[in-house]
Amino acid sequence: MAGQLRIIGGAWGGRRLVVQKTPGLRPTADRNRETLFNWLQWEVAGKRVLDLFAGTGALGIEALSRGAVEAVFVERARQPAAALRVRLAELDATERAEVIVADARQFLAGQTRPFDLVFLDPPFDQRLLTPVLQRLSSGDWLAPGAFVYVECRERPDSAVLPSSWAVWREKRSGAVWYGLLSTG
Repeated sequence: MAGQLRIIGGAWGGRRLVVQKTPGLRPTADRNRETLFNWLQWEVAGKRVLDLFAGTGALGIEALSRGAVEAVFVERARQPAAALRVRLAELDATERAEVIVADARQFLAGQTRPFDLVFLDPPFDQRLLTPVLQRLSSGDWLAPGAFVYVECRERPDSAVLPSSWAVWREKRSGAVWYGLLSTG
């Protein structure tokens, strides 16, 4: 069964892309994305973006639509990664985007390169947020002044966040907490 992903703003704003309904895949809701990109309105153009746990690629695609210079999508499941490549080709965005089939933790254990904006929307039931935040903060993954977007069930406890990080903006939508973390 297929659904749709609506791009909210930017060059591709209003466009709808077909997405297959896949068990365990939970795309960020339109209104949550709209709120996030309102928070980031001056922080996307010209930036390098990392979309971990990419799934449909909704967050990274929205960033590309709004002028991000590059987006790296990391998705461990082959089928959603292949579908994401198709969506990026439909948008003629393959020169600015890279899809990597890998576990997010393994990806972050590899060679680092700095990103200005990181999207984290891990599966809620797998306790991945803390180890991923630790790996992001301990490597050279974040450019100075980077932001990290997090979507999870509960607000991350201050013990989970690296010491120099803070919740900059936050909201709750039903059972989902989402927030933008400043890294320094």
